[in-house]
Amino acid sequence: MPNTRTSSAPYQLALQQLCDSALPTGAFAHSLGFESYIERGQVHDEESFGVWLAAFVFQQLTYSDALAIRFLYADIPVAELDALLTAQLLPRQLREASIKMGGRLLEIGAEIFPSAELAEYRELVGAGGAAGHQPLAFAVVARSLGVPLPEALASYLFAAVTSLTQNAVRAIPLGQNAGQRILRKAADDVAAAAKRAGSLGRSDFGAVSPGLEISQMRHERQRARMFMS
Repeated sequence: MPNTRTSSAPYQLALQQLCDSALPTGAFAHSLGFESYIERGQVHDEESFGVWLAAFVFQQLTYSDALAIRFLYADIPVAELDALLTAQLLPRQLREASIKMGGRLLEIGAEIFPSAELAEYRELVGAGGAAGHQPLAFAVVARSLGVPLPEALASYLFAAVTSLTQNAVRAIPLGQNAGQRILRKAADDVAAAAKRAGSLGRSDFGAVSPGLEISQMRHERQRARMFMS
């Protein structure tokens, strides 16, 4: 009789929960800048959003969030990385989005995925010694669960891509099938970004395209908008 039992790493289901789009971090309220491109007519359909998303993954997610996760796994102190993220997230709305979603993730993590490392980071944030950024909150939880760095990076990046695509489906709007096609194509970009982050150094941290940052700054003064950022 064939063996039908399957095995998976003990962290696998917890990682899926952590990266589920239903996790209530408030990601549904943020476009992270693409709404400004919609307002100017530069993002208006499946193809144009796919171009923006690829640029966002290759630039901001790779050189900011992905590097923060990688450096935390390399034992760079979370307080140091938190301060660097606060300094290099120049657009105010993007910085606030990272802190708001990070705060929710710290709160959820403390209840669902508690660990000494997470408690220490949360205490530091509560005392005003750190802001509590989303990628760092994720990295602390993922590492405490025993998630290897390559899986943590790929999972975080794809979760971010999924949230943004779901928001684009509502905002542009796009059909649900279009959203799935975008996600399928973005999988290659996510894999490349995770690999790229592994070859970058400290001097690369925060090296983001000015065009993305300017668009994110413009969103703050946009007359009508659906999203907080």
